[in-house]
Amino acid sequence: MSFNEFDHQCMASAMQLARRGLRTTHPNPRVGCVISQGKQLVGRGWHERAGEAHAEIYALQEAGDKSVGGTAYVTLEPCNHSGRTSACVDALIAAKVKRVVCAIEDPNPEVSGAGIARLQAAGIQVQCGLMAAEAEELNRGFLTRMRKARPFVRVKLAQSTDGHIALGNGSSQWISGPEARADVQLWRARSDAILTGIGTVLADDPSLNVRINGCERQPVRIVVDSHWRTPANARLFAVGGAVIIAGREGSSGPEALEKTGADCISFPSSESRVDLQALLLEMGAREINEVQVEAGATLCGALIQQGLVDELLIYQAPVLLGGGAVSPFAAPRLDNMADRVHLEWIDIRRIGKDMRLRMKPVYGKT
Repeated sequence: MSFNEFDHQCMASAMQLARRGLRTTHPNPRVGCVISQGKQLVGRGWHERAGEAHAEIYALQEAGDKSVGGTAYVTLEPCNHSGRTSACVDALIAAKVKRVVCAIEDPNPEVSGAGIARLQAAGIQVQCGLMAAEAEELNRGFLTRMRKARPFVRVKLAQSTDGHIALGNGSSQWISGPEARADVQLWRARSDAILTGIGTVLADDPSLNVRINGCERQPVRIVVDSHWRTPANARLFAVGGAVIIAGREGSSGPEALEKTGADCISFPSSESRVDLQALLLEMGAREINEVQVEAGATLCGALIQQGLVDELLIYQAPVLLGGGAVSPFAAPRLDNMADRVHLEWIDIRRIGKDMRLRMKPVYGKT
């Protein structure tokens, strides 16, 4: 299916609008829409937050009568169901647009091609697939939750050039520079939850909150804590926002921990550890789209070994930590090269004095 230069320009504008909702649309996807009449853009809109109008509605409102016979460019298939807002396909049909171009289909079972089918049944030409890769990247969390019933999992690490995250005595502040640490705040802000382990809580007492002026919401903080050892005076309870403590099934959190207001949830366990797959499925059921993991080698290693990591976000500092330092992933020794985990590059760029490396694991590749 071919698209011309103007189509690409319009979809790029819709993508730019969608990015405005990067930190605010939870649990909905980030969506942008523009309406064209001939070679002129007459309407623009983006979804700002759940419960408010979708991108198509705002764009159609701005376009008014100029939408008749026009083209709507949408970064995600228009919805065909009513929930907190009315169905966007109804609005597009009523506006008498002639053509709809969407970047990707919506895997949400309530949509999943039904929006496109409804538009086509109304005589509207529909084309799909323009800037699909960009649309996938924009909504990795939502799309993963729809397809796998769990959130998109991003593991964030700060490591030395020789591949270590801490000295042998556990000291790790600070490996990366101030620019890299500021960049981490942007990734936290787009995440719905920050996941850590009890070892990190006991060693570093982190807040795990977003420290950006104007940030509208804090991500949920989740602690994997099999034996309910999280201190009731931990800093993560003092910065606002929801906290979840994930412990082992068959036991319950101490009264002092319950009084913090934390949601203490018991999960099945294996070898005295919380079932991470069950934990992520529970997060998916709670409409959490993106999880950023900021944890030590044990939890990060377990997630990698179980094939639950979708992306690595690594800040590599130009320093060497030497022998006896801590590796980022606790894992059994490999004796066969066929068992190694392969990675594919997503992006490499310099952040201050550090390098930011983004990669995705490719499981099952030999």
